[in-house]
Amino acid sequence: METATWLPVAWYFVIGFGVMMYVLLDGFVLGLGILAPFAEDGDQLDHMMNTAAPIWDGNETWLVLGGTGLLAAFPRAYAILLSALYLPVLVMLVALIFRGVAFEFRFKARRGKRFWGGAFAAGSMVAAFAQGVILGALVEGMPLEEGKYLGGALDWFSPFSMLTGVAVVFGYALLGAGWLILKTEGRLQQVARTVTRPLVLVVVAFMGLVSTWLPFLDSQVMARWFEGGNFWWLAPVPLLALVNAFWLWRAAMREGRDARPFLLTLSFFVLGFAGLVVGIWPNIIPPSLSIWDASSPPSSQGFTLVGLAILLPIILGYTAWSYSVFRGKIQADAGYH
Repeated sequence: METATWLPVAWYFVIGFGVMMYVLLDGFVLGLGILAPFAEDGDQLDHMMNTAAPIWDGNETWLVLGGTGLLAAFPRAYAILLSALYLPVLVMLVALIFRGVAFEFRFKARRGKRFWGGAFAAGSMVAAFAQGVILGALVEGMPLEEGKYLGGALDWFSPFSMLTGVAVVFGYALLGAGWLILKTEGRLQQVARTVTRPLVLVVVAFMGLVSTWLPFLDSQVMARWFEGGNFWWLAPVPLLALVNAFWLWRAAMREGRDARPFLLTLSFFVLGFAGLVVGIWPNIIPPSLSIWDASSPPSSQGFTLVGLAILLPIILGYTAWSYSVFRGKIQADAGYH
């Protein structure tokens, strides 16, 4: 394969990997904020936040990696996305900053802890909803002509993007519940187990609604599923997602295997992400901007790929090390601030 051909493919999967890692890792922290209103008191919310306190800020490294990788490898796609989605992107970034400030200030505040707890919840919900809106707008497709965006500032606002926004909020809440089952014991773990089963049903329902809607979108992201004999090769993805949801439903209330709900939730997201990537490929922005049309020069992609080959193992190693150091259950009286 020529260099000019395989480099965009490599970058496509690198960026996809970075986005997926962000969703999986920061997703459960956003889920903790979404579940914050379910905390029975301030001490229980402290416990919830302490489960992520040592590692939450490092998770956002993956968001930076995905964004900078998109700018370096597909500058045309980066320009289109920022032009079309600057309002939800701005809302997401402000909400993430607000979430981070609230996370730190709540532990330091002598008064106003309830306010900062509410700010942590609000920032998490808004950031999750904005990410879902961005996803929905991307999947729905953008009006393009010769690689230029023709839409307005509010073209991202649609019933479908609102649906995906709410869906991501519930999905992250499910990740947060699985994390709490993994990291806590006693009453807080029981609360997490109690909300997990309803969340599984809601997330499966939203996945069904989104999947039903996809064939009617102008972006035709589902077309690849039904081209030739592709459906028979790709059918295991939704089937595995359904089986995964059933296992997650059963695991939610089973004592003694606390890692299983979180791992099954992670795999649920991975399967959904895989189905989305298959539907969009080979476009980076549906319906018509392919990875080859959006690519930077091969020399630029090759040069930055060398740097990535050095940087990515460091990020992966640091992430694995930090999660290993802080593995195990977090007790209610533990504190990292």
